Amino acid sequence: MARRLRNALLVAVALLWLLPTYLVVVNAFTAADEYVGPRWWFTSFALAENISTAFATADIGQAMWNTFLYSAGSALIAVVVAALASFAVVIMPVRRPVLWFWLIYAGTLLPLQVFLSPLFNAYAATSLYDTQYGMVLIYSALAVPFAFFVVRNYLTTAPKEMREAAQLDGAGWFTMFLRIHLPLARGAMVAAFLFQFLATWNDLLFGITLSTSPNVRPLMAALAELNGQYSGLGPPVILAAGLVASIPTVVLFLSFQRFFVNALRLTP
Repeated sequence: MARRLRNALLVAVALLWLLPTYLVVVNAFTAADEYVGPRWWFTSFALAENISTAFATADIGQAMWNTFLYSAGSALIAVVVAALASFAVVIMPVRRPVLWFWLIYAGTLLPLQVFLSPLFNAYAATSLYDTQYGMVLIYSALAVPFAFFVVRNYLTTAPKEMREAAQLDGAGWFTMFLRIHLPLARGAMVAAFLFQFLATWNDLLFGITLSTSPNVRPLMAALAELNGQYSGLGPPVILAAGLVASIPTVVLFLSFQRFFVNALRLTP
């Protein structure tokens, strides 16, 4: 009886979560000139036309490429920096490792809105505003603390005997990092990369604050402009663009879901 109740509850929750997705898909297929309100069933199949309109109007293709560059580039940089910092804090004999951990991890404790005003002023006073390398820089900085948290937690489980054996064999810190601990932490690094990739892909806050040009603007900022400046195109066009924007994240999650599960196991 308890098992049936649990399964029924899980089905109900799944249907509740799938309902908004279903409505997005149905209304994205609706022709823009036929849309008079939310549809609950397919009445037309104009998805390709709506996507074409969105891409031509708001330059969604360029925005997707920009976002891929920011997501992949910043996640890669953050994971490498996090791995180096984790190795230094956990494996190397540094003084006050707990203090160093909190100094790095504190970057995740403040709301992102706190950084907007000083970042905007700093970017506006330099050549970083509305540039691709400026966007990669801020996304990398934001991604380091959580990536450090994931990789560091994994390295704490590494046996000390490996370090002692490597030192007896004459291995230096750099050799130990590259040949021993980096391969061991590969799963945690992949999980951290995926988390930060998805977080950057879905970011809107910094995209609309630190960029304006179509060749720099990330995907979510382009969708926001499509919903604002080009709202006259109709909800089906906006929903179709949002549907296309969500496909890479869904594919990525389904393809590497075991790394997400492993990352959750590593975080207390």
